[in-house]
Amino acid sequence: MVAWQNEPVMKQLLQLILLHTAWEMGSGQLHYSVPEESQHGTFVGRIAQDLGLEVSELVPRMFRIVSKGQKKDFFEVNVQNGILFVNSRIDREELCADNTDCSIHLEVIVDKPLRVFHVEVEIRDINDNAPIFSANEHILSIAEVITPGTRFPLEGASDADIGPNAFLTYKLRPNDYFSIEQKTNDHHNKPLTIVLKKPLDREEIPTHHLLLTATDGGKPELTGTVQLVINVLDTNDNPPVFNQSVYKIKLVENAANGTLVIKLNATDLDERSNGEIYFFSAHIAPNFQKIFNINSNTGEVTVSGSVDFEDRSVYDLQIVAEDKGNPPLSGHCQLIIEVLDVNDNAPEVSVSSLSVPVPEDSPPGTVVALISVSDKDSEANGQVTCSLWPPGLPFKLVSTFKNYYSLVVSEHLDREHMAEYGLMVMAQDQGLPSLSASSTVVVPISDINDNAPAFAQSSYTVFVKENNPPGAHIFTVSAFDLDIAENSLISYWIDEKLWPLSSYISVHSESGKLYALQPLDYEELKLLEFQVNAKDAGLPSLCGNVTIQVFVVDENDNAPAVTGQTEDNSILLVVPVPAGHMLGKIHALDADSGYNAWLCYELHEANNGPWRVGLYSGEISTIRSMDEAEGSRSQNLRVLVKDHGKPQLSATATLSVSLVTSAQAIQTNIRLPKTDEISKPKAGIVNLYLIIAICSVSSLFLLAVITYVALRCQFQSKEPMVYGPGTATLVCASEVGSWSYSNRHSHILTGVNGEALAKNDLMVFSPNIPASENGKQQDLLCGTVSIIHGRFSFLTLDFNIWMVMMNFPSEQC
Repeated sequence: MVAWQNEPVMKQLLQLILLHTAWEMGSGQLHYSVPEESQHGTFVGRIAQDLGLEVSELVPRMFRIVSKGQKKDFFEVNVQNGILFVNSRIDREELCADNTDCSIHLEVIVDKPLRVFHVEVEIRDINDNAPIFSANEHILSIAEVITPGTRFPLEGASDADIGPNAFLTYKLRPNDYFSIEQKTNDHHNKPLTIVLKKPLDREEIPTHHLLLTATDGGKPELTGTVQLVINVLDTNDNPPVFNQSVYKIKLVENAANGTLVIKLNATDLDERSNGEIYFFSAHIAPNFQKIFNINSNTGEVTVSGSVDFEDRSVYDLQIVAEDKGNPPLSGHCQLIIEVLDVNDNAPEVSVSSLSVPVPEDSPPGTVVALISVSDKDSEANGQVTCSLWPPGLPFKLVSTFKNYYSLVVSEHLDREHMAEYGLMVMAQDQGLPSLSASSTVVVPISDINDNAPAFAQSSYTVFVKENNPPGAHIFTVSAFDLDIAENSLISYWIDEKLWPLSSYISVHSESGKLYALQPLDYEELKLLEFQVNAKDAGLPSLCGNVTIQVFVVDENDNAPAVTGQTEDNSILLVVPVPAGHMLGKIHALDADSGYNAWLCYELHEANNGPWRVGLYSGEISTIRSMDEAEGSRSQNLRVLVKDHGKPQLSATATLSVSLVTSAQAIQTNIRLPKTDEISKPKAGIVNLYLIIAICSVSSLFLLAVITYVALRCQFQSKEPMVYGPGTATLVCASEVGSWSYSNRHSHILTGVNGEALAKNDLMVFSPNIPASENGKQQDLLCGTVSIIHGRFSFLTLDFNIWMVMMNFPSEQC
């Protein structure tokens, strides 16, 4: 009693062990079994628990099952408890015919992340089909001369079930003349026969009525019956005999109509009409008669329909040879036709659960689609290999179970390199010749914000003329972003962390246009250097920047200004005066630079007399000697100071010269310097100036060489950025960036004994324009040479002034 109660528990434990073993051996396949004809709602298994899934995550992860190759959904899952149950009626005979293995393959799919499980549900056969005979009545004609022991074949019953449920046993109603005999072979059932137990006597019993019952092996047993009517005939006593009782033939599928399968041969010992034989097929299903045809006169079996290995691989036919005697006698043989498979079915490719578009930051192993392949052929003809074309794409196929694959990401994706992939999944069998099929999968790649805005150059140099109108457009910056949509929408702004630029420059946030908010004045501001940042609209946003150098170009907007001029600018000159005598200098300044500040001096047209002015020096001297006859006269000299700008600007300096004799000078107690004192400076001072000049030039040249070598070694390193207005020493003379010099002369009107403080400032500028390495070296060298040249010019110019101050003739310098 205890053992009986524990038996269900032991069965359940055994099923769990077998289920676990099947799971380990099936590479992830889950196996259930359910009897056919189960009612709706019949419990199959706790599929969620067996797959290791939580019931609470079935709905969020879109748990679903798909029946492969089935038109009906035989099973369903209750997502509230994770139980797999029968959804509709399952007829194993309708589903699998007479195949011994009958199962339904289910794909269980969940998302987030995408996973697929394979579940196989075996449909167990139940004894729901009774044996059936082809007819309710079967008539046999047997001659009375037939000896006891003779066997007569009968058509057996058929049972749609399989296994023990289809194992049939036959029973004949008890009688004195006949018994039933049934034998089985390894693979094929031998014909059912009745055996004559004792001689027949037509006069005694002309017709025998027998009831044949077929019983299957199911529980409960089911039966079928057929009425046998045996007519006892007289005369013809030799039946036809085949040379073989069983014929086995191999036939290639898809054989053409009219193809000869076999020519059967039977003999009859009788003569005349009793020995003439004709053939026909007995007990053959109607669908077989559409495929094969037998010539009743020659015994040739030919193909008359479609022979398809995938429909049926073996045909078992019963052939009868009957003579024309009276009564006619017949012989029997069995024809077994084995159909050979040929590779006539191409593989089939199915793509499901395509998850697109694929984000370009998807890690390797991300599942894109589920792919299944199948081939109706058998053995090598049905073995399929699957591959991707073209090769080299960042995707691969991963085998999950038998002919099931997952299309996964194998490498890093970059939408900017390839926005969409066209994949061809190719399936090829191993038959001869090999057949293949393909399916195209389009995988678009979605964009992420992985590219920062970038500018075509690292910096830009802009030249703007001074006195521009407020709000003038001076330049446009443009950045590009390889991303798309909002990830490529760019906005611009100026970085003001180190110096506020809001009063000078602004940038339009969408167009990137730079505007000068106020007029720029070269004399106050020569350089604006700042950064413009570009930011996209992605999440998170990415930024890029570019350096802008705005150089203010000088215009001739400042007239020369004479320095040191007062209301009484007069010179008292004692005659006689030799020719070439210098009266003094006019000092003038121009706030502009370059040619705009290069000044020239000339006498006004109304001035007449023995005077001249140095064109660029501003020195006033006599043209000819003047004697006492010209004394006691006063003259006004008007000197016009002009720059070289366009338009040219000028200023006027007025000088009053009074000529007196020596006696008059004594009376006024004015001591005039001797000519020798003015024209002959001390030799020691001159030598000192020369030594200082030579030492300065040498030192500056050595310093320039050292600077050039140091910069040459470090020219690739990025120089520190300077924000805000440039220093007043940077001058740009033209819009093409060439260097020029600016002579700022401060001429004041002085007497013969006055001191001149003239200075010449040479300013050099090389714009910070991006160039190649050779270009950088050339710019650096040119800048260095310009500095050296500038210092030489500075010393030369100052030295000339010093010579004039010491009253040395310029020719001697």
